[in-house]
Amino acid sequence: MSSETKKTSNSGGAGRGGGGHGKKESILELAKFVDSQVRVKCLGGRELRGALRGYDELVNLVLDDCEEFIRGEMNQNNKTVSDKDDPEKITNQTRKLGLVVIRGTQVSLVSPEEGTEEIANPFLGGGEEEEEEEGS
Repeated sequence: MSSETKKTSNSGGAGRGGGGHGKKESILELAKFVDSQVRVKCLGGRELRGALRGYDELVNLVLDDCEEFIRGEMNQNNKTVSDKDDPEKITNQTRKLGLVVIRGTQVSLVSPEEGTEEIANPFLGGGEEEEEEEGS
């Protein structure tokens, strides 16, 4: 067998059974976010913000200068009090965590902090828009 034939036989796409030696290509393009601020949403509702320093093929992330967004509201004694209507509500209050490693199995969303903005959810009630239209 020539070396060219060996090369082609090993480069075939590896299926679920493994055995392939080709590197699995990630769907996420995290390389363009390295050393920039990202926001990470995790399973369970936790949200983090920090500078992406590294990642791997399992989407394990390393964030530097990381901050966690506090869920619920702070009372006068700086204690977190959950909102009766929405205990998972994220506030603008944060706590500093420093350098963290986030396990890939917990990551549900990674987005750049710069260039994103929050919009109203078009699937919620829509009562405000209907009221405005009726009032006209």
